[in-house]
Amino acid sequence: MMDKMKTNLPFKHVKITQVSLVICLTILIGFVTAKPVSADVAPPEMPPGANPHPGTEVTQVRMVAETVIIEVLAEAPEGSLGQARVTAEFQMQNLGNESEILMVRFPTSSNDGFYNYPEIHDLQVRVDGSPASTKPAQYMGGDFDDPIQWAEFEVSFPPGQDVLIEVSYTLEGTGEYPFISFKYLLETGAGWKDTIGSADLIVRLPYEANHHNVFIDSSPGWGQTSPGAMLAGQEIRWHYDDLEPEYQHNLSIAIVMPSAWEKVLFERVNVANNPEDGEAWGRLGKIYKETALLRRGMRHEAGGEELYNLSREAYEKALDLLPDDALWHLGFANLLFSRYYWEEYSTGGSDRANLLRAIEEYNIAYTLDPDDPNIIYWIDDAYYATDAIERLEDGGGYIFHWLTTTPTIVPTRTAAAADTPTPGPTATATPPPPTATKEPTASPQPPTTPKALEPKPGPSLPLCGSVLVFPLAIVLYYLSSKKIIQ
Repeated sequence: MMDKMKTNLPFKHVKITQVSLVICLTILIGFVTAKPVSADVAPPEMPPGANPHPGTEVTQVRMVAETVIIEVLAEAPEGSLGQARVTAEFQMQNLGNESEILMVRFPTSSNDGFYNYPEIHDLQVRVDGSPASTKPAQYMGGDFDDPIQWAEFEVSFPPGQDVLIEVSYTLEGTGEYPFISFKYLLETGAGWKDTIGSADLIVRLPYEANHHNVFIDSSPGWGQTSPGAMLAGQEIRWHYDDLEPEYQHNLSIAIVMPSAWEKVLFERVNVANNPEDGEAWGRLGKIYKETALLRRGMRHEAGGEELYNLSREAYEKALDLLPDDALWHLGFANLLFSRYYWEEYSTGGSDRANLLRAIEEYNIAYTLDPDDPNIIYWIDDAYYATDAIERLEDGGGYIFHWLTTTPTIVPTRTAAAADTPTPGPTATATPPPPTATKEPTASPQPPTTPKALEPKPGPSLPLCGSVLVFPLAIVLYYLSSKKIIQ
């Protein structure tokens, strides 16, 4: 049977002391976040021993204008999460009265946040249309004075003349399925004279850019989309005038990786062409769910909210067509339970009707196939998190209490759009070849080691230091770190 149950949630419970320790460690880690690799060209290092004061110029050459295009590639080689082809043009002008010959340098490697030092690929440099030869260089900098790899190339800047520098290379993304992030440093351009006259930054996707596949002013947990992003067609754009670039101006873009979003597009076309195909609706609900769930919770911005609604609608359609399919009931239960659990921990309250519906779906799945290890695993997971389920000893099954004794359900928030399915998408493209998006045909088995019976969290958590400035998602990062793929 197809692998229907790949999911990031529900969360695992941990001891209170463990949570507190993780919070403290996360605070420390936050101070050592590394800088990304790709960046603006920069003037040469200061002469040895020099220590210029703020505002001191080392060159009379100004970056008059720059255009950077980061084209996310539809396919990535084996072993790569995703790649982008970067092309950048810099219009430079010497505002002084004398010619300057500088060894311009461009960063080619830096700490990726995990103390690896990946290098950009296929670096090509042209000056006024002619190829420029580069040589490697190394300078100290970054976190803990780790060495930064650079490529240097000589450029002559006659007074009062424009010089065009073009740089292109292949950039590796960072992240974890199904999300990926790309970064580009603007701050290295601050060493040129005055401000950057104008800067146009463009990220181009292989399909329409929208708030479902682009994180707008939010983050999947690594990288984030820089504020001020404008979506137009397949592009995400930023524009600056008279920019004095600092750290906060560095570009970051977080998206659903192409390999995942292509599945969404493929299954949308499938259900449009075959609206009575319950399996296609189930697969669509599953991939919507994957793009709505984070390793540390659920996407909470508008795009994530809509993906949750679309996933819910697709699962319900699948179950209308395949009411006796235990695993689609289980997949739907996981979506609902994940939503309930995330709201409970992130806001302190949730609509318990979601939990009741999840329990109903778990019960149906178990009734249909009580011996399926995937179903048993995930019902056990819910059992640890709620008193709505009782697990009988010696494999005797479960009692779903809320289905036998109706609880008093008092929603802790007003009814939101999250509980109202949104209209399904309209197909406008031809599906890619099935081999590009086919799900695994074998269902992976759950872990053979038994789960530890750990206590449920108490009413409050012991906090340390300045933890209150960190979002609760930090706690949930650890709670969900034992990600089980069914």
